Amino acid sequence: MSDEKTPNGKIFDFSKSKGSTVAMEWRKYTKIGTILIILIALLIIVLLNTFIVKEGEYRVIRQFGEVVRIVEEPGLNWKIPFVQSVTMLPKYQMTYDVTEAEINTKDKKRIIIDNYSVWQITDPKNMISNAGTMINAESRMEEYIYSVVRSELGQLDYDEIINDEKSSRGSLNDRVTERVNTLLEQEEFGVRVVDVRMRRTDLPEENEQSVFTRMISERQSTAQEYLSTGDANKNRIEAQTDREVQELLATAKADADVIRAEGEAEAASAYNESFSKDPEFYELFRTLESYKTTIDDKTMIILPSDSPYASLLSGYLE
Repeated sequence: MSDEKTPNGKIFDFSKSKGSTVAMEWRKYTKIGTILIILIALLIIVLLNTFIVKEGEYRVIRQFGEVVRIVEEPGLNWKIPFVQSVTMLPKYQMTYDVTEAEINTKDKKRIIIDNYSVWQITDPKNMISNAGTMINAESRMEEYIYSVVRSELGQLDYDEIINDEKSSRGSLNDRVTERVNTLLEQEEFGVRVVDVRMRRTDLPEENEQSVFTRMISERQSTAQEYLSTGDANKNRIEAQTDREVQELLATAKADADVIRAEGEAEAASAYNESFSKDPEFYELFRTLESYKTTIDDKTMIILPSDSPYASLLSGYLE
């Protein structure tokens, strides 16, 4: 039965009580579910509108397309849901390859130059306001670099550009960087060029052979000058050496003659002193000395048997 009497005589309907309980439980769980859904939605909204700023980047907050805030410091930040949007711009230095271009030097030579630049964004708001995008900023920067490089190289001869010994490219890079930054500051593009460098210089194809031929001729002429200078120095050194040798030989010969004369004088003095002590021995010695010059292995001498000369030769002495 669904109806029962209570002690006071009233009838209690269990079916209605059970339905009321179920309805209350349903409303309770519906309320909890709604709260959970709302909390989850809020959490999702918070997460979707919270962003992290990293090192080396700017975060640009726009509201209905207009820049309202720029965050530079690293950390956790937030934006207004559904109204604001966030974009990123790099803060670090970037490299941009400038398009190759052909220019004329001071001596009317055509060359192709290939430059690159190192640049960075210094004022994101001005960059967005005046350039719009990074691509537009790079395009304007390239125009300024080409204009300044053409102006600077137009004041130099071709040899000053390609010859390392005569090159002014070191100071040229600094001047180009300074002038380009001046132009960018005047237009308030919010970017700064850190450095501009010339990667290489080439000749147009139609001019390469003639320039190479001229360079070869100049190198050969320079080599011939070195050879001529070397030959002249060689001849001068040889002549000087020969002169010094002749002077040394003449001095040595004069010294030798003096020494020889002194020796012969001392020998003659010794001979005279010795021979004066025994004249007969001296006579014998002179005779023997004459034999050295008058007699050899082919000499034939005919002498009388009683000649003293023959006796000496025969070894007979009285």
